[in-house]
Amino acid sequence: MKIHIIMNRTIFVWLVFVFFLSLTVVQAAGPTSEVYVVKYAVNGTIIHETTVTYQWMEANLPVYGDGVTHYYHQGAVFEGDKWDQNETRNYKDKGAVKGTGIRDLCDLVGEMSPGDDVMICSPDGYHVEFSYANVCEPSFRQGVMVLSWYNGEDTKFGESQGVGYPPDYYTGMRLVFFSDNSTNQDKKHVFGVWDMHECIPEASQHFYELYPSTDGLSIKWVDELRIYSGGYTGEEMSPTKSMSTKISGGEGDASDGDTDASSIPGFGIIPAIVGLLLVTYMGIKR
Repeated sequence: MKIHIIMNRTIFVWLVFVFFLSLTVVQAAGPTSEVYVVKYAVNGTIIHETTVTYQWMEANLPVYGDGVTHYYHQGAVFEGDKWDQNETRNYKDKGAVKGTGIRDLCDLVGEMSPGDDVMICSPDGYHVEFSYANVCEPSFRQGVMVLSWYNGEDTKFGESQGVGYPPDYYTGMRLVFFSDNSTNQDKKHVFGVWDMHECIPEASQHFYELYPSTDGLSIKWVDELRIYSGGYTGEEMSPTKSMSTKISGGEGDASDGDTDASSIPGFGIIPAIVGLLLVTYMGIKR
């Protein structure tokens, strides 16, 4: 009898724990309105740090984008040449975005130097790392790396971004590469997979399985930039993907698989299920 009571209490405690843990996971990520910027010394100590809102960025730093021109990344190409050098398919429209240069944000805490890396983080755990050259000396085909905080026009097909400032721009703040249109046959501003091949070191390139995808570099909900003096030596890219599955229109390209846990269909009902089990358990106990 005593063992049975102990087991029931243990089950009850675990149900409560899982319930609140699932609430935390589901609510941990979402549109961001400020970013924490920090620079670390080689020994890991903080050299300088600051936190700025998108309102402050818009008022005090150069603004990239006009709210009319659309910018695109490219998803994985599964048929033919996976590097698709002519950028013929699977464009991922990021909207008519405006934002602040990653370099300008890094300058707030003491700039980057050759040999430094910057980590761009999302609260869902996903992060990407880039070198000094990609942040501070980008080629035209790569374009300026921009933290977008405004979208003037939503996508017609594919992943919906939302319009306006966060939280109405519900994939913001988001990393977008402002590639030029010189290498695109349709004269679109596409940061293609071949652009990534030519501009981004292999360690910072993104692949979905064995297929290159620049879409995986355009992480949403950015809330932190970390500059590592002398370079970053930790884990490259968390396995959690900071991508959404909201779809607008009816003819979007197929997803290349970059999804996070909170975008998996049905994931949001986990707290409800756990809560129902908990209520049922309490009813049985009575």
